[in-house]
Amino acid sequence: MSKTAMSIGIMMVVFMIVLIVVAFIIWKLAINHRIKTYESKVGTAEEKAREIIDEALKTAETKKREALLEAKEESIKTKNELDKETKERRAELQRYERRVLSKEENLDKKAENMEKREAGIASREEALNKRNAEVETLYEKAQQELERISGLTTEQAKEYLLKSVEEEVKHDTARMVKELESKAREESEKKARDYVVTAIQRCAADHVAETTVSVVQLPSDEMKGRIIGREGRNIRTLETMTGVELIIDDTPEAVVLSGFDPIRREVARIALERLIVDGRIHPARIEEMVEKAQKEVEVNMREDGEAATLEVGIHGIHPELVKLLGKMKFRTSYGQNALKHSMEVAQLAGLLAAEVGVDVRMAKRAGLLHDIGKSIDHEMEGSHVQLGADLCKKYKESAVVINSVESHHGDAEPQSLIACIVQAADTISAARPGARRETLETYTNRLKQLEEITNSFKGVDKSFAIQAGREVRIMVIPEQVSDDDMILMAREISRRIENELDYPGQIKVNVIRESRATDYAK
Repeated sequence: MSKTAMSIGIMMVVFMIVLIVVAFIIWKLAINHRIKTYESKVGTAEEKAREIIDEALKTAETKKREALLEAKEESIKTKNELDKETKERRAELQRYERRVLSKEENLDKKAENMEKREAGIASREEALNKRNAEVETLYEKAQQELERISGLTTEQAKEYLLKSVEEEVKHDTARMVKELESKAREESEKKARDYVVTAIQRCAADHVAETTVSVVQLPSDEMKGRIIGREGRNIRTLETMTGVELIIDDTPEAVVLSGFDPIRREVARIALERLIVDGRIHPARIEEMVEKAQKEVEVNMREDGEAATLEVGIHGIHPELVKLLGKMKFRTSYGQNALKHSMEVAQLAGLLAAEVGVDVRMAKRAGLLHDIGKSIDHEMEGSHVQLGADLCKKYKESAVVINSVESHHGDAEPQSLIACIVQAADTISAARPGARRETLETYTNRLKQLEEITNSFKGVDKSFAIQAGREVRIMVIPEQVSDDDMILMAREISRRIENELDYPGQIKVNVIRESRATDYAK
């Protein structure tokens, strides 16, 4: 058993060894096979790599040749451009050289001319010096000859000349002093007369009140309530439409109309009298009556102008000038009615013209129209003299009339005897005692200035100074002035009045904005 087992064991060992040898041989064969496969692949890859390297070398050689060609072309191109630029620079330098040479030649020529001129000037200076010396010699000889002939030395002649000039100056000075004394005496006499006239004028203390108010009689005191209307709407409408203040107080059966503008006051008086007669007093009726009254006043002004021309005896005046003459009925100058003053000047001028033997009709015409500018001087810029002359030129008046208008206050020189006559007649009419009152003029001017200030603001339709200048009512255009703007406008107007006007007490500024919508049922 033991031998069998040992043989089996040996056989097993031999078998294992055989298996190991066979496995080793198989592994070795496999490795050799793989090595051959790898070697064949490496050979193929090396061949491909050699082919790629060959191709790359060929491509690089081609690129290198192309780059060399391009570099050669670029260098040739650059060289050509440099050659061209060099040629241009050379040409430009040549031009500059030619210009410099020409300028040098011109400068040389100028230098030569200057040298020639300097030489000529030097020769002239020498000639002048010689002449001056000769003149001085001749002057000395002439002076000696004059001294010999006159028998006076130079100092004696100067003294004699100064003495004669001094006597002439004394004579002229004495004449000027005499003229100044005469002029001062005339002015002192004139001022003395003005002082006397002013003293006489101041005696009429109630003149302003009498000429700035109108009284309308009422049938009964009940009419006062109807004029005032519910919540005062009637009286407000009448005051707004006319610009005149209505004073309704305890005076029995009377209403006072107060306003500095006589035309507005007359319109208000006619409208109120018609409303009282009609009996229907409400805002719409008031507006209708005010419009009719305005038209009636215009007709009356034309009729008054025609009556003035007929009374003076002048015909052929342009209708517009006739209308402006009638408007002067409502204009005063220092309290003197402008139309009455013009008629008076016309009559005086006619009498003076008859005395000196000149055209009486022309003198009356010039006298009647001499203050025609006062009819519009409160509506337009300029003095009444210039405005009157412009009106006469516009309506084809004669040169004599135009010159009379321009010269009646000394603004122009009189060119005819008629102009001097008109100037004298105007002075006579204005200088008579009681003819003028300065208090009224100052008062009305202040009210006009007050309205001019308010009318100068943008968006103002119309404005009225009432209560003797203590209040101003301003009607604004609703589309242009808002409620906020209205407050600012009132403040601006107040400040401007404070800066530009002198007045006693205070002035109330009322800005009124009213919107209306009107339509008609047909």
